Amino acid sequence: MLRPRIIPCLLVDNNRLVKTVNFKDPKYVGDPLNAVKIFNEKSVDELMFIDISASRENKEPNYDLIEKVATECRMPLCYGGGIKTVEQAQKVLGLGVEKVSLSSKALEDPSLLQKLADEIGSQSVVVTLDVKKKRLGSGYQIYTMNGKQKSKYKLDDYIRLCQDNGAGELVINSIDKDGMMKGYDLELITQVKQQVSIPLTILGGAGSLEDFHQLYQKYGLIGMAAGSYFVFKGKFRAVLISYPSAEEKRNILNITESSKGRL
Repeated sequence: MLRPRIIPCLLVDNNRLVKTVNFKDPKYVGDPLNAVKIFNEKSVDELMFIDISASRENKEPNYDLIEKVATECRMPLCYGGGIKTVEQAQKVLGLGVEKVSLSSKALEDPSLLQKLADEIGSQSVVVTLDVKKKRLGSGYQIYTMNGKQKSKYKLDDYIRLCQDNGAGELVINSIDKDGMMKGYDLELITQVKQQVSIPLTILGGAGSLEDFHQLYQKYGLIGMAAGSYFVFKGKFRAVLISYPSAEEKRNILNITESSKGRL
């Protein structure tokens, strides 16, 4: 049984750690390796490491940087960005990464998910979907290329497709909530949760411990990911790497004294 996970998501743009708002205006927030070193000291559940420049510039994964991050990282690591083939995914995993995340390529060629599942195992195959609320009508639209290109797939249809094709985990990233730090999109999560039978992680919008608490209490065992919350502090968004303490995590999850050992 999977335990709940609170997951920092680091965005890297040409080897620089950045943070966006609604997928726009990336702000430099530091060196990715320094951030990993700090997270090592904070008992982080898992780390997502996404290279947003790889897909945008149609580049292969930066294997040198991935190796440095994986060597430094003391927690489970998921990498995404630029992976287009089984061979590339195998090379990334061979550097010490536990899971690979696909986005644009998985939408372009869903059959790649099954090929990956057959070769590296479903547990290592993550699909990250960047979604935005439709301007007209109800529902959500999937986007690719860092939120710039609409996908042909309907959200519910593609969720079923990626599950049928061997994905082991789904990450739903809200473009509308990205960097806003005003809470998760609960309407989106409710819609997605009804469709998902594999582990689900939600990203986009967390701005307080209460946001994580609400997400866990309403939806149960779920991956709770965030970017800005872990790198900014205060209303002026000063750069400061942080993570909930053990006591704060227990409060988020309502862990009692008798069940602490299961964290």
